[in-house]
Amino acid sequence: MPLKPLDRRTLLRSAGVAIGLPVLDAMRPASAADAKKSQSPRRMLLIGRPLGMYTPFFFPEKAGKDYEPSRYLKVLKAHREHFTVFSGMSHRYPAGHFAEVGLFTGVHPDNIRPNEIRNGISLDQEVASHVGGQTRFGSLVLGGGDAAWNRRGVRVPSQQRATQVFKQLFIRGTPEEEAREMRRIRDGQSILDDVREQVKTLNGKLNDADRAKLDLYLSSVREAEQRLQQDEKWSKTPKPEVKVTTPVADFSGPQLLQRSKQWFDLVQLALKTDSTRAISLHLGSQERPEIEGVTLPHHDASHHGQEPSKLEQLALIEEAELKVLGEFLEKMKASTEGEETLLDRTAIFYASNLGNSSSHDNNNLPILLAGGGFKHKGHVAFDRKNNTLLANLYLRMLHQMGIEAKSFGASTGAVSEV
Repeated sequence: MPLKPLDRRTLLRSAGVAIGLPVLDAMRPASAADAKKSQSPRRMLLIGRPLGMYTPFFFPEKAGKDYEPSRYLKVLKAHREHFTVFSGMSHRYPAGHFAEVGLFTGVHPDNIRPNEIRNGISLDQEVASHVGGQTRFGSLVLGGGDAAWNRRGVRVPSQQRATQVFKQLFIRGTPEEEAREMRRIRDGQSILDDVREQVKTLNGKLNDADRAKLDLYLSSVREAEQRLQQDEKWSKTPKPEVKVTTPVADFSGPQLLQRSKQWFDLVQLALKTDSTRAISLHLGSQERPEIEGVTLPHHDASHHGQEPSKLEQLALIEEAELKVLGEFLEKMKASTEGEETLLDRTAIFYASNLGNSSSHDNNNLPILLAGGGFKHKGHVAFDRKNNTLLANLYLRMLHQMGIEAKSFGASTGAVSEV
């Protein structure tokens, strides 16, 4: 009779005492295939678009797996078994572009208001805080934008030059550059040692309020120390070798599709080489993209006011962007990892902070979740007037990563639909 699998975190509890169990047969994977699966790391990619999406062309009319593809989803029909579209979800933020800062943090609406931003940690950085130490880069923040934030609500700078990112990921420095990097690390460690001793001396002279401020500062010191220790380890580890068929370039705003393809190629290489397991990527341009039939800047087309000619140009832009996303999903599916694909092991979240860019509305956001080992349901339709909190989906995504968080942002519970 087969054993019922037993969670490795199972405890024996009695009279307020908890005793962890040793590794038992019931905790082991049932087969070699399961063992390989359990050892393969999970990863997360968050993709943010700044100018919304025309949702009548994106959302299917029918919920469930047997929906009729909308105009935009026809572009992704080859992958429909590998993604779920969500409607009726948002962070319930007030109208305005400023809400981009809360796209991946999902903090309470009271924290994201014009001229009053009190942000929290973004989903990619939460993942990095749990698994980032296992890879050369705890996370990658790419493409621009203001979507990545640390636990203290401070924006994490984004890298906008693909050539520089490629160099950091895969190009080994000269001996002089490597020696300089080692000196930087050791100097940083020495500084932290000095700061720690000064803090011990100072701590006994402070009141409670100042001690609280000092504790926050010390947490920053500890994070810096951990990062330096990881930097020292990885500075001695050779970078992975990859082959690229085209030179890496830095594309400008009008080259929207080329720029997106470039970033997706780098993301795929970073994930495939396990250089990081948490990435946020900002895609988009205000300028007129080099797409046949498009004569308007992207920003102007997105503020269409329901004018048919502008809507058609916007549709050409957004269809082209989704086609590039489809090509990326195909590459992820073609890259194998044991008996699974890189797509199976990577949760890919694609969304915008705007549900209707023409009116700057932040409700009913266009959301697509692909890969990641989820049980995809085609189209999950929540109430489009009384939106379900997007942070509830973020909590579900953390659980899928094996991170047993009780909440995230303003979440009220994890969605159960995928």
